[in-house]
Amino acid sequence: MNVAICEYGAGNVRSVEIALRRLDATLTDDVSGADLAVLPGVGSARSALAGLRASGHAAALRARVEAAQPVLGICLGLQIALEWSDEDGGVEGLGLLPGRSERLTAGRIPRIGWAEVDGRGTFYFAHSYAASTSCATAWSEGVVAEVRSGSFVGCQFHPEKSGPDGARYLAAVLEEATSRSLA
Repeated sequence: MNVAICEYGAGNVRSVEIALRRLDATLTDDVSGADLAVLPGVGSARSALAGLRASGHAAALRARVEAAQPVLGICLGLQIALEWSDEDGGVEGLGLLPGRSERLTAGRIPRIGWAEVDGRGTFYFAHSYAASTSCATAWSEGVVAEVRSGSFVGCQFHPEKSGPDGARYLAAVLEEATSRSLA
């Protein structure tokens, strides 16, 4: 399985690389031709989007989703895939799925630590913004934890930092991408 990690000058790329290699993924720089493209998450929305647009990754990600090729967004990667983010005074997102990223207003902020996701396991979260979208498929403590829209899957948690549950989650995403590639 060839996986491209979309670098944008920030993000926890190294952790994602290690987690994917442990699952026998082969890393490539070819975002358009990979079996799966990963949009990692750490940093600010405005700078991440500027980096993605400057590198051409923004257009490649849009083309992938339009062609039903798998994309995984992690944390900030999920948030900037939406149409809009309230972060950094508001910024237009990639529009890969409907909705917006909104600042958390209840509970602990920033929301950092381990939390259960709808009976699927316990995952590591680190965020102050969260998705508001009709594409939500799982929640954690009342916050959207996963979204799915066409070939896009996004998780608010960091599977690469979530131990065995995170490894199982990433393995399932890779399996799903493999199934799409073979179809």
